[in-house]
Amino acid sequence: MNIVTRILNNNTSRRLSLGLYLCRGFATSKEAIEKLVTHNKVVVFMKGVPQEPRCGFSNAVVQILRMHGVNYDSHDVLKDEELRQGIKDFSSWPTIPQVFINGEFVGGCDILLQMHQSGDLIEELKKVGIKSALLEAALSESAEPAEKKK
Repeated sequence: MNIVTRILNNNTSRRLSLGLYLCRGFATSKEAIEKLVTHNKVVVFMKGVPQEPRCGFSNAVVQILRMHGVNYDSHDVLKDEELRQGIKDFSSWPTIPQVFINGEFVGGCDILLQMHQSGDLIEELKKVGIKSALLEAALSESAEPAEKKK
């Protein structure tokens, strides 16, 4: 039995403190967060995970990105308090979720929703080589009536 297993088996309070200790430092440095935000073209820091968002704002971001067919990295800030605070410090933005495109901070739920509604999100995605599934669907629907006229 290794030392970690012995401590975990000892008692609950030690399990909790060890769990917190093992999580510390995951993404607290600017360099570590920089790696996270540049690992994929689109990165989301959210409460929960895409399959199970834990707040309405995170859910809205997930739904918008799903409509556009975007593959993205997500990071659950509820699992690591230092990551939660670290990303806020990194972006100088006080709330979660936070969306990054091509390593640059875009904003939170409200800004992503505005970009989606105005069509700006499609343009931002296009700049980084991502084709919006929503745009593709709209283009294929508009092409169908023209094909029927032939």
